[in-house]
Amino acid sequence: MPTPAEPKPANPTLTARIRKNFPSAERAFSLEVEFGAAPGFTILFGPSGSGKTTLLDCVAGLATPDAGRIAVGGRVLFDANASTNVSVAKRGVGYVLQDLALFPHLTVEQNTEYGLTHLPRALRKERATAMLQEFRIEHLRQQRPAEISGGERQRVALARALVTDPCVLLLDEPLAALDAATKSKILDDLRRWNQAHRIPILYVTHSREEVFALGERVLVLEQGRIIAQGTPHEVLRAPLQETVAQLAGFENIFDATVWLVHEDRGTITCRLPGDKAGTFVLLETPLIRAEAGSLLRVGIRAGDILLAIVKPEGLSARNIIAGKLVSLERRDMIIFARVNCGIEMEVHLTLAARDTLNLMPGKEVWLVIKTHSCHLMQH
Repeated sequence: MPTPAEPKPANPTLTARIRKNFPSAERAFSLEVEFGAAPGFTILFGPSGSGKTTLLDCVAGLATPDAGRIAVGGRVLFDANASTNVSVAKRGVGYVLQDLALFPHLTVEQNTEYGLTHLPRALRKERATAMLQEFRIEHLRQQRPAEISGGERQRVALARALVTDPCVLLLDEPLAALDAATKSKILDDLRRWNQAHRIPILYVTHSREEVFALGERVLVLEQGRIIAQGTPHEVLRAPLQETVAQLAGFENIFDATVWLVHEDRGTITCRLPGDKAGTFVLLETPLIRAEAGSLLRVGIRAGDILLAIVKPEGLSARNIIAGKLVSLERRDMIIFARVNCGIEMEVHLTLAARDTLNLMPGKEVWLVIKTHSCHLMQH
């Protein structure tokens, strides 16, 4: 949804303080966030219903906050205290929705020109042509959306949003329906465009791969609040909250009690809860500031666990845990194995590993987990 607007400031930073309540919703919900987004990609990451799209709508002017302030550079778009609320048409915000919202009866060229109706015809055509060339779809200019592929429609939606030269670009899961190769090529073009224009881009995604591929900064939302922010590495490689750990792909998350502290070797031993037979797991993890008896949560990625059919010896890994295979499930080219070792752990294997080891439910196995694959979080 491109909109014409005043000229944008050079290298603008988006600053926002937003409070928006929805008391009459199915469940009462409130968005309350404060953040800054410099030129470049800022990823909005979080579970469904956490407020990501509502945040975008407030920046675009499609939703009006109950309180707060939104500005791009020195230009104020919304200020509740000053009764300022710039209209959608004058904000200069580009917005690409997941369903793209292209006009089916218009050609690619006409869709791209849609936000430029205030300009003379010749200038509209010149700017649209340049944008279609930049996104490699000039040869489609006379086609209609139904006549081109999903990736090409996505390029048209981006061209239509960017041809107006917006001061901020909002992208709400725009590539979710595309295959990895198509997605990668579009992201490359979008990155190249932004290197030349340098505006803040707020990008909503549920994909960890997109977070690391695009994000210079990531904001994690949960229930209308920002619960973590920083670089993708800071937020997702070492999450402090369980919600972030789940989003970051830690499939195994358990309660843990600090059992022993080994300051001399830089580790602690944690005890994980056991089964009805009283079996429990001792897990050596990196050293943190915690006393014996402290309650924590420990997360382990399923892909970080090795599986053996004989007890390994002479390894640097500190955790070698006996267990029994409960189930094996194939999903695409990955085997999801569940292993009972007092608690149930998920392990990801290749098809070759399953076949070479002759794995089947009921088989005795050992799990091998490095100390630094065990990530400790707040309880």
